[in-house]
Amino acid sequence: MASLSGRRALVCGSTQGIGRASAEALASEGAEIVLLARNAERLHEVRNALPQHDGASHAFLVADFSDPAGVRRVIAEYLAGHPPFHILVNNTGGPPPGLLIEATEASFRAAFDMHLFCNHALVQAVVPGMRQEGYGRIVNIVSTSVREPIPGLGVSNTVRAATAGWAKTLSKELGPDGITVNNILPGSTRTGRLERLIESRAKTGNTNVELIERGMTAEIPLRRFADASEIAAAVAFLASPAGAYITGVSLPVDGGRLASF
Repeated sequence: MASLSGRRALVCGSTQGIGRASAEALASEGAEIVLLARNAERLHEVRNALPQHDGASHAFLVADFSDPAGVRRVIAEYLAGHPPFHILVNNTGGPPPGLLIEATEASFRAAFDMHLFCNHALVQAVVPGMRQEGYGRIVNIVSTSVREPIPGLGVSNTVRAATAGWAKTLSKELGPDGITVNNILPGSTRTGRLERLIESRAKTGNTNVELIERGMTAEIPLRRFADASEIAAAVAFLASPAGAYITGVSLPVDGGRLASF
């Protein structure tokens, strides 16, 4: 029997990369998935491709993470007519690369809207149902920059660190309810965002993409980038009954790149 049979999961940023892989992994374990992103056409495609167990009926919701109030409204309207969620996967791409010293106030505000404020709106929406159901798993896809800032990602490093602090605080507040809150820290993973970062570094350094890739993989003990499915496997574990006694952690899934624990 699939470990998540009968559980319902809300998976954000789920049209590509780690978000899509996470939805597929959770569905493979029997969960009923509701996807959340802004592109209805891609959401339809991903929803239709998800594996189904025990008559699970997957769905999707359309919302733009640049608008936290809109995200809150979409989830509230959905939950008014549907059963609660047991699992929340917070996953949002960006912010764009750039030096911290050159960052504008607007870029910080946009990043906090898309990451921290939308995450918070979603948690506030789903936690009452998790308490009611006696099962709650909140998994945030963050970044290894929580432990070691990544060059060229000034705004992202800042907002990801804030998100990690938010999640740790929540883990303590929600622990008595049996709701776990954890962060996944993906290492360099074969996604569109990684490709854009490599291209940006190549352009800045007046070099080519191949040299940048070789330099990056040389810093990873496993000597390769991750596949999104490898990150998703960790998400599925933390969302499962087997992950019930793990909370408040930031788990690197990075091929061993981080230098220390």
